Amino acid sequence: MTTFLRLLADKDKATNLLASCSALRAAESDARVFQVAPESFRSVPGAPFAYWVSTKVLGTFLNLPPLESGGRTAQHGGSTKDDFRFIRVYWEISANDRTRWHSFAKGGAYSLFYADVYLVVNWHDDARELEAALLHKYPYLGESANWVLHRECNYGVPGITWPSRTLSGLGMRVLPAGCVFSSKGPAAFVDNGQNRKTLALLAIVVSSAFRHLVALQMASVSFEVGVIQQTPVPDLNSDQQNKLAALARQAWSLKRTLDTIEETSHAFALPAALRSRLGDYDSPAIEAELVRIQAEIDAIAFDLYGFSEADRVAVHASQGAAKEEDSEAGDDQDDEASDDEDSVAPIDHTAGLLSWALGVAFGRFDWRLATGERAAPAEPEPFDPLPAKSPGMLPDGAAPFHAHPGILVDDQGHPHDPVRLIEEVLARVGAPVPEDVRRWLQKDFFAFHLQRYSKSRRKAPIYWPLSTTSGSYTLWVYYPSLTSQTLYTAINDFIEPKLKQVGADVTALRNKGSNRTRDDEKQFEALQAFELELIELRDTLLKLAPTYKPNHDDGVQISACPLWPLFRHKPWQKVLKDTWAKLEKGDYDWAHLAMNYWPERVREKCKTDKSLAIAHSLEDLYIEPEAAPKKTRGRKKKEE
Repeated sequence: MTTFLRLLADKDKATNLLASCSALRAAESDARVFQVAPESFRSVPGAPFAYWVSTKVLGTFLNLPPLESGGRTAQHGGSTKDDFRFIRVYWEISANDRTRWHSFAKGGAYSLFYADVYLVVNWHDDARELEAALLHKYPYLGESANWVLHRECNYGVPGITWPSRTLSGLGMRVLPAGCVFSSKGPAAFVDNGQNRKTLALLAIVVSSAFRHLVALQMASVSFEVGVIQQTPVPDLNSDQQNKLAALARQAWSLKRTLDTIEETSHAFALPAALRSRLGDYDSPAIEAELVRIQAEIDAIAFDLYGFSEADRVAVHASQGAAKEEDSEAGDDQDDEASDDEDSVAPIDHTAGLLSWALGVAFGRFDWRLATGERAAPAEPEPFDPLPAKSPGMLPDGAAPFHAHPGILVDDQGHPHDPVRLIEEVLARVGAPVPEDVRRWLQKDFFAFHLQRYSKSRRKAPIYWPLSTTSGSYTLWVYYPSLTSQTLYTAINDFIEPKLKQVGADVTALRNKGSNRTRDDEKQFEALQAFELELIELRDTLLKLAPTYKPNHDDGVQISACPLWPLFRHKPWQKVLKDTWAKLEKGDYDWAHLAMNYWPERVREKCKTDKSLAIAHSLEDLYIEPEAAPKKTRGRKKKEE
């Protein structure tokens, strides 16, 4: 037997170490002292020095089958090696484009049972363009990039996924049908997607017992597939399977309900300020019920694994200490190990309400859910494919709250004024109208919107404020409605009529001559300056419009970058300016906009880069390089 002392959770380690040593010498019991036979460590894969764990817990690795057995499997997914090119957040692409873009599980924030899958990946024609890009970038892969893409995986099959690297713990949750998954978001499956068995397995793998067994094998915060595959899973009879599946299904539903106030989620219904109108939203009660379900699952799992009461206490104590250590480590950790960037922070209810109302004005969201004129769609099943639109979005074919040409304008009195429309939306649903909505829209909204519509290092705002230099006149362009005619519409239907109106006012004041009052003089100067800004805005758009042919497959950042001088939010403007510089340089020649601006350069590249040729439907230009002659090995001929 070997003696070990464990003081990881002790604050005063020096004092407690002395106390433990004194107890050991006096043959007195001490919770920090462990007498263990080292050979018992060999029962756990990797033989970790888990001296604080009972032999019964260690024995589960010998007595129970691993997860990778009995129709169960865990798999390591693919990687694009160029996420900016091949990955989007789902609201960037056309809503019904499911042939090119597939839902993509790539880890994300820690969450048990449920987490929205908000990314999509270009997997068109079995990832043909992606594979060509990989082979061009890594010639040593040979003729296939399957070593990177892992096409042998169960892509599209419903299962369980989790972030492979996280400070917060192992976050197992449902993987809906139709998803590709990544190396950072591995997946597990049961009997090729059998739903009841998968839900039962989900309950097991979110249990404290399973997570404890995983933690025993790890020396880092990386929850790799191999660790999950070899972690033991108890056999279940039919009743146990049904009970655990029901608990997991209930927890999934509750977690999804919490997500129905997030307007970027596939589950979104209404903003927090209005969500109670659908009658099933009580956040504290939901959180309490989730705690109860977790406790019930833990109790069942402890019994199935055969953990003693002492083992259970030790598990809860160790997991509590781990959470405290993670919170203390916080910002000192590597970005690769943290999932916090995509966690959803609570938002101000008023800001969320106003954002939703603007979405209603643009035709994105359906106000009728808030009035009862339209019933909320039935909750989907956990493994159903993700919808093209969230329940809160306006269904195809339904009349929008306000018809518009893809542009609203911050111009008091204008029929497409977003402030008036926001106020009308709130009045229609019987919600209070906050004071000074116009100031909020001009000063606060875009920064808020940019933050909410940024995920997985992608910044993808869909409401674009294109402004004059001073910001005195702003056109709000709706990205989903963006076409090659949008800039012409902005000029012809908005700026030119406004210039005509301002010009008439300037002329009227000019004609007053010496009869202008002091107030007239101030107004005259202001209108002249405003007229010059409008002319500058019009001329900039006129210069951009002939070659501006946006394509939603390029994503928000590429589509917006030619317009960078017209955005006044400095951080976003810098992102777009840098993006434009890279586009101009040739870094993004896969983009449709690159072909619009530099067709000769892009076409020339298509001759040697098959992925670019596929991206631009110009495969006829691609010239397959001659195969290098194979080197032969053998003895050199002796000189005669």
